[in-house]
Amino acid sequence: MYEAKTQLSELLNRVERGEEIVIARAGRPVALLVPATKRQSPRIPGSLRGLIDMSPDFDDTPEDLINEFHGGAHEIAS
Repeated sequence: MYEAKTQLSELLNRVERGEEIVIARAGRPVALLVPATKRQSPRIPGSLRGLIDMSPDFDDTPEDLINEFHGGAHEIAS
């Protein structure tokens, strides 16, 4: 870890050239430095329209579940 801190600029240069670098702490790998990748094509909102089916009741949340989120049945008495 100490070496990674002191050599960060050089490590980033190596990563820019395509190398993948494992950073370890006490001999155990904890991180992987890899080149950042650019998205191959821009995202197009709505591009999956018509390909995904949603249940007609998707937005209907049962009242008891709503109550649970608001501390309903499991509220702790003091």
